[in-house]
Amino acid sequence: MAEHAAIARPYAQATFELANESGQLDAWSDALHAAGAVVSDDQVASLIGAPGTDNAQLISLIADIAGKSGVAAGRLNNLFNLLVENGRLSSLPEISRAYDSLKAEVENRVEVTLTAASPVDDAQQAKIVDALKKRFGKDVSLTFELDENLIGGARLQADDLVIDGSVSTGLEKLATTLAT
Repeated sequence: MAEHAAIARPYAQATFELANESGQLDAWSDALHAAGAVVSDDQVASLIGAPGTDNAQLISLIADIAGKSGVAAGRLNNLFNLLVENGRLSSLPEISRAYDSLKAEVENRVEVTLTAASPVDDAQQAKIVDALKKRFGKDVSLTFELDENLIGGARLQADDLVIDGSVSTGLEKLATTLAT
């Protein structure tokens, strides 16, 4: 995954610059999300780089789905052809994430994922968003994920910053301390 992230940055940057110049930041974001979902599908993923795969048909499939975003088909095909030529088509999900980070930066917004062991109601989420707005000085887009493996508590992740107040992490730290 780290390898894909490093590979994704220059493609995301080039795509972002093209989208920004044409005023299509949202359309390209939608297209990259759709394309990333397609290549993440197990059946499609097994075709990428496999002998006998008709890359033109594969690109057409991905472009048909991603093209519903409003991005010109020619531009999508150019990107997908470039990725196939360089053996990077499977990096589309990471390209999409890197692109969204660049888009959020320009929009003075931060994407935050709140992962909790139990549901967090709307009022609690609103308080968290308000506190994060003050901390980051940016608008906050909060995504909630439920993960019962955390046992209790929650974890917030905003780009590289992680605030982990989960019970499972606390227990892991305790176990490590006791083992030494």
